[in-house]
Amino acid sequence: MKKVGVALLGLGTVGGGTYRILKSMHDDIMASDGVDIEIRRIIERDVAKAEALGVDPALLSTDINDVISDPEIKIVAEFFGGIEPARSFLIASLKAGKSIVTANKEMFSKCMEDLKAAAIEGNAGLYFEASCVGGVPVIRALTESMQGNRIDSIMGIVNGTTNYILTKMADEGLEYADVLKEAQRLGYAEANPSADVDGFDSMYKLSILSTLCFRKHVPLDKIYREGISKISKTDIEYGKRFGYTLKLLAIGKLTHGKIEARVHPAFILNSNPLASVKGSFNAVLIHGNNVDDVMLYGRGAGDLPTGSAIVSDIVYAAVQDKHKLFNYSSDVSDEDFADDFTSEYYVRMTVKDKAGVLAKIAAAFGKYGVSINSVQQQAEDGKASIIFMIHRTSEAALKKAATETESLNDVISVDTIIRVI
Repeated sequence: MKKVGVALLGLGTVGGGTYRILKSMHDDIMASDGVDIEIRRIIERDVAKAEALGVDPALLSTDINDVISDPEIKIVAEFFGGIEPARSFLIASLKAGKSIVTANKEMFSKCMEDLKAAAIEGNAGLYFEASCVGGVPVIRALTESMQGNRIDSIMGIVNGTTNYILTKMADEGLEYADVLKEAQRLGYAEANPSADVDGFDSMYKLSILSTLCFRKHVPLDKIYREGISKISKTDIEYGKRFGYTLKLLAIGKLTHGKIEARVHPAFILNSNPLASVKGSFNAVLIHGNNVDDVMLYGRGAGDLPTGSAIVSDIVYAAVQDKHKLFNYSSDVSDEDFADDFTSEYYVRMTVKDKAGVLAKIAAAFGKYGVSINSVQQQAEDGKASIIFMIHRTSEAALKKAATETESLNDVISVDTIIRVI
């Protein structure tokens, strides 16, 4: 029976969940995979956390050298979060020939190149299934199950907090601020929710997923990002009238040989399978040239769902005789990325309720080649709320048209611009 030593860096939510799974599933893993996973060291300062999990105090340390110097430790699983000391500890582990497993999407997306170089130097494995979409095995699907395809698009709901907020707003007719407070009270959102609601978390994950899909490094500065904090229940209700559901989407596409990567709220048709993904669940829709559409769905966060992905990587790494690094090109330039993208749009604005306003707006749109598909108007107290559905056009043209429209004397405000998929 092959015995493999493992070190855990941190016993937070996911680290604690991973410890529990490794202990409770130890015998099952031995029976199914023929490997004896032994937890040999845990780096954790909070002794109370370890005691609550029933950890043997002899396993605890605060010194990463206790991990690096132990030749029996072959795999290091990290749960610190943030950039440092996670980056330094993992690079040191890789250079020492120890494979690493991480769920740290921010660190991985920002330090991907450094980790890859260290893995090559140490002839070690780099495993990160849990970094994207929690317990949903999207990384393994992309790297191990779709070699017979050229992937041309990936689109998904990859953040459970924002999906929970948008679902509650849609189902109960609540405003964003009210649902955010509830999400914070229930633990779905942090006290400072910016990483989730402003789209950073989704952007980190899209960087990783797009790099895997298109085999070229997609850095964060090449991803367009927009969050959900300006979404109102008014827009969600209007979307329902048109047969749309609002989601925060992470979208990667290969269009005319150029990579397009963006995170933003979008209306999708109710018939789209992603429209039925509610609450804190996540889902990813992948399109390959031969397999067509593949959808993966499940829990995107949490101690046990994410811990299950971590354990999957630990077991996968433990049974490998030779570690294979995911293959992508680091040699990229601005020419590899699209500097604009096209979409249909929903635009809501408030105007003065008077004759000729629509004609002026249409003229401003037409100046930039923006074509109006349909218009709905609701007037009250000398003002009118106008909803425009815009034919497919470029993002740059739409923004120029919106800026010029807002400068018109009879236009009070351009309130909302939402892309339509």
